[in-house]
Amino acid sequence: MRHKMGYKKLNRTSEHRKALIKNMLNSLVKYEQITTTLPKAKVLKPQADKLITLGKKDTLQNTKTLVSKLQDEASASKIRKILSKRYENRKGGYTRIIKAGFRYGDNAPMAVIEFVDRDIDAKKIDKKKKEKSKEVDKKVEAPKEATV
Repeated sequence: MRHKMGYKKLNRTSEHRKALIKNMLNSLVKYEQITTTLPKAKVLKPQADKLITLGKKDTLQNTKTLVSKLQDEASASKIRKILSKRYENRKGGYTRIIKAGFRYGDNAPMAVIEFVDRDIDAKKIDKKKKEKSKEVDKKVEAPKEATV
C-alpha cells in the first residue's frame, strides 16, 4: 500500500522536477493539449486542475499565486480570463489523460493530456509564425538570385 508516500519523484531532483512540471503546465495552458509519458501526465493532471480552480476565483492573491507557480504572466492571464470562464459551471475534472501507445526508442508508455473542452485552434499558435517566417525568407532570397 502507498499510504502517506506523497507523490512520484520521476527520478529527478526536486529542482528539476519543479522546473519540469512548471514547463509542462505552461505548455498545457498555451496549447491546451500535450503529448508526454504516462507517469508525467499523471503527475501533471492534479496540478493543472488546481490551477484552474485557483483561476476561477479572481482575487489578487490567486493571481499572484498563479504567476508564482507558472512564472509566466501570459499563461496566468489565460487561465484567469479564458479557461476559468470556460469551466465556471464544472466542479472539477478539467483535464483528461488519453493513453497513446508506446514510444519507439525505449518503449515508454505515452499519453496525451488535454483540457476537456479544449480549443482546437490553440494547437496551431506557433505554426502560423513559422509559416510567415518562411514566406519572408523566400522573399529575401528571391532578389539575391535575381542580382547574380
